[in-house]
Formats: sequence, C-alpha cells, structure tokens
Amino acid sequence: MVASVLHFIIHIIDHLGYIGIFILMAIESSFIPLPSEVVMIPAGYLAYQGEMSMPILLIVGALGSLFGALINYYIAFKFGRFLVLKYGKYVLIKESTLIKTEVFFQKYGSVSIFVARFLPVLRHYISLPAGLARMSLWKFCFFTFFGAFLWVCVLSYFGYYLGHSLGNIHSVNEIAGAFVGSSKDSLQSSIKQKASLVIYGVIAIIIIVGIVTTLIIKYKKTKKLESKN
Repeated sequence: MVASVLHFIIHIIDHLGYIGIFILMAIESSFIPLPSEVVMIPAGYLAYQGEMSMPILLIVGALGSLFGALINYYIAFKFGRFLVLKYGKYVLIKESTLIKTEVFFQKYGSVSIFVARFLPVLRHYISLPAGLARMSLWKFCFFTFFGAFLWVCVLSYFGYYLGHSLGNIHSVNEIAGAFVGSSKDSLQSSIKQKASLVIYGVIAIIIIVGIVTTLIIKYKKTKKLESKN
C-alpha cells in the first residue's frame, strides 16, 4: 500500500510537473491526509537537479494548498451551518458551539489560519471551522496562502539542501521514501531525522509568533475598550 502511494506521487510529479505539484498539494490541503513532505521535499531536490524552477515551484505549491483549502472552506461555508444545526446534536455539537466558533474566528481567525498551515493534521481541517464561522474570504485566502507559501519554502529548500549534501546520485523515489512507511534504510532515516529537526524548529517558532501576536491583538482590543470607557 505504501509503495503504491509513493509510486503514485512520484508518477504524478514526473509526468505532470508543476501541474502535478499543484494537484498533490491541493489534495494535501483537503480531506485526504497526504503529507506535504512527500511532495515538496522531493520537488526541492528536483529543483537542485535543475529539473524544476524553485520560484515557480514555491508559487505552484502554495496555490495548490490554497485551492485545496478553499474546497473545504466552501463546503463548510455552504453546507456546514445547516448540517450542524440539523444533525450536530447527534455528534455532540450544539448551536452554542457554533456561535463560539464564529466568535473565535472573528477575533483570532487570521492568526489561527496562518499558524495551522504549519501543524500536522490541523492544516488539513482548519478550513472547515473557518468556513463554518463564515470568515472573510479575502482574509482566509491571504493568510492561507501566506502560511502555505512559508511552509512550502521550508520543505522545498530542505529538499534543495539535500541536493547539496547528497548530490545527484540518489533518486527522488529514495528521498520521498524517507517520509512514508516504517521500513527505511540508513540514508532515509537520516533524512527523516534532519527533516524532523527542521520542521519542529519551524513549528516552535511559528507557535511562539502566533501566541505573541494573539496577546498583542488582545492587548490592543482591551486598551481600545478602556479608552472608549
């Protein structure tokens, strides 16, 4: 199963190029839990080999993420409220929860959307509560694209770094194999370990920035209310 999924991903990238990257990142950003590491790190390695342009790769990857996120956003925006109000009680989701979600996204939606692009699992589903809360479309698009672009940069340049350190003697298949399945050779284990250190470091920085930004927003709103009173 893992081998067939990996073969599918590499086949899409090999035969469709940038369009394949767009499709795979759109899938990654929707309901299907396709790891972006398997797409963008090998793509960055291909950029090192001269088979892809890094600037185009970054834009296409981020646009693919935005497109997939918009699918989730639209589904939740169009049908989410109706489904929650009619069937939410059966899965312990009350109307009050919906209202709290809307209030939360009115206050911290932008920061949440941005930070979520860097977090596993959450980046696949953050678009649903955003659509459910009817978050401003332009804000959703801006912060989704901005967060996705930075995330794509991290993964792609890590793949480019692998090219510098490993050279052209290894296949994209071997690079991608480091991020799927449990059976790995020593090289793949090393790649996975290095990638984990980079990714966890970036996630820690982004979470800190998100917390600080949220506190600043909350402080400014509190001061604004105090000045009115």
